[in-house]
Amino acid sequence: MSKKQVEDIYPLSPMQQGMLFHSLYAPDSGVYIIRVSFEIHGNLDIAAFEQAWEFAINKNPVLRTAFVWEKVEKPLQVVGRKVKVPIILIDWLSLELSQQNQQLEKLLESQQKQGFNLSKAPLTRLILIRKQPQVYQFIWIYHHLLLDGWSVPFVLQDVLTSYTAINKDESVNQNLIKSRPYKDYIAWLQQQNLSAAEQFWRNNLAGFLAPTPFRVDKTLGNSIKPNSNNQKQEIQLSEEVTSQLQTFAKNHQLTINNLIQAAFALMLSRYSGEKDIVFGVTSSGRPTSLVNSESMVGLFINTLPLRIQVDGKQKLLPWLQQLQKQQVELQQYEYSPLIEIQRWSDIPRGLPLFESIIVFENYPVETTVKSAIKDLNLQNISTNEQNNFPLGLYVVLDSKITLRMLYDGFRFDDATVVRILGHLQNVLSGMLIDSEQVLSELPLLTPEEQQQLLVEWNDTNCEYSNLCIHQLFERQVERTPEKIAVVFESQQLTYKQLNQKANQLARYLQSIGVTRETRVGICLERSEKMLIGLLGILKAGGTYIPLDPAFPEERLRFMVEDSGVDIFVVDSKTSPLTPLLIKERGTGTTFPFSIEEKGTESTTPLLDKERGDKAQLYRG
Repeated sequence: MSKKQVEDIYPLSPMQQGMLFHSLYAPDSGVYIIRVSFEIHGNLDIAAFEQAWEFAINKNPVLRTAFVWEKVEKPLQVVGRKVKVPIILIDWLSLELSQQNQQLEKLLESQQKQGFNLSKAPLTRLILIRKQPQVYQFIWIYHHLLLDGWSVPFVLQDVLTSYTAINKDESVNQNLIKSRPYKDYIAWLQQQNLSAAEQFWRNNLAGFLAPTPFRVDKTLGNSIKPNSNNQKQEIQLSEEVTSQLQTFAKNHQLTINNLIQAAFALMLSRYSGEKDIVFGVTSSGRPTSLVNSESMVGLFINTLPLRIQVDGKQKLLPWLQQLQKQQVELQQYEYSPLIEIQRWSDIPRGLPLFESIIVFENYPVETTVKSAIKDLNLQNISTNEQNNFPLGLYVVLDSKITLRMLYDGFRFDDATVVRILGHLQNVLSGMLIDSEQVLSELPLLTPEEQQQLLVEWNDTNCEYSNLCIHQLFERQVERTPEKIAVVFESQQLTYKQLNQKANQLARYLQSIGVTRETRVGICLERSEKMLIGLLGILKAGGTYIPLDPAFPEERLRFMVEDSGVDIFVVDSKTSPLTPLLIKERGTGTTFPFSIEEKGTESTTPLLDKERGDKAQLYRG
């Protein structure tokens, strides 16, 4: 863009900086690509509609903005004087409805992946599909760097107001209300006192050392990029429950946002087993001290950490009121850059401060669209977006509260997320029972889960097998030989492979004299080898004595002497402890052993080529 084409240049907001980083880090992931879609029924004047968008883009500088990050000290946003955004017209009149739906799904997926060249405006696309003679599907795709959800109705209002004026041959400029430019907000941000914010966040997050774990997610391999498989699940609360929650909040001078954050914190505490919880919350970011900020167009939202102490003995209402006070206090420092908050916290570098967020969507997109043009009927309004967090709860408040969960499919199973949403709904409903109940009394499980846990799983009217654990394991091998039995880091074994490796160890143990009730000490760190070792010892007829290599030396020595261990199984990581284990029990003989990669049942000790270490046997 030449200097003549540039209208303005100014820095990025903290939220924009974060979004820019994640967008550049995963350019093909579709992260922060937002889609607004609705059907237009009626005699649409396409030329006037396109002209109306041109007026809206000319009015709002953020829609003419691109970003520069190379060869500059800090990233900048550059506003162009004139940006053309032609509407992409597609004709599907010849397609059946089912074909149109299929094509629409493919189109939306490709547009999401296509993303934008962030260094070139416009960072928005307009698509108009003719489905029937007087039915159109309109799709507006833009990058979140430009707008937050609260700004979307303002832009659509500008478009629809301009369209009406054009059709009436009125002056568009007279109908469009001038709003403050986004650069005024950037200037306001630069005037804020970061030292006060730093002191607040240091105190607020002191002692919090690790992100709150989910405990129900899957372990990621290093080869998988974060958020490369975004999925969505949602539920709607009934009108009755929604109304009851609104009444509950009003009667106790709380907000629905407050109730949902509390329910999420309680659920996360139950899942993680932690009492000290941190997750992200999105604030509107529109400061009251910036005049007319409520009607400005741009990206004002910010994501901040919310730390909540969950004490099961505390009563519900006082806990909710305390949480409400925290929210008010947080708003004083909502301008704080998340990257700086992370630096001010005690979280070690390289770890995220939190991995889940709550976004409260309370902006009237549907109301704006439906009421703007009398001659056209706009239906089936929907929005879609992606973020860079493994788990994000989006809350839409209407006659029915919608709880929508966006999540990384590589971290969470669909069934797990459905269960999370069900538990969240149970906690919210449980709050209505009694405001004076203690937190530990709030229900988490669904009625079906309670039936399964308390009744079905406690049905003891059955015969128990007299087989030993390794014999029961062998039966499972026969039933599902090729299914995965154990996973550790990058290693995984099927039932057949695990059984073969355990048999290999068992035969070797027998060959060196392990018989019925021979005491075999197993000193291994947690890994697939430990499971192979335990099964192998049992299959050989021996009795295993678990020796945790993390135990103090005196405790290990006492355990060895007290149990009378005859043979020790160790590996390259724990073999330095061998002299300690066999001290005062003889010189000890070393029997090198490892688990052969292909799972042969040979009794010959073989080197584990992949791991490069040995499991060893020591006779005391």
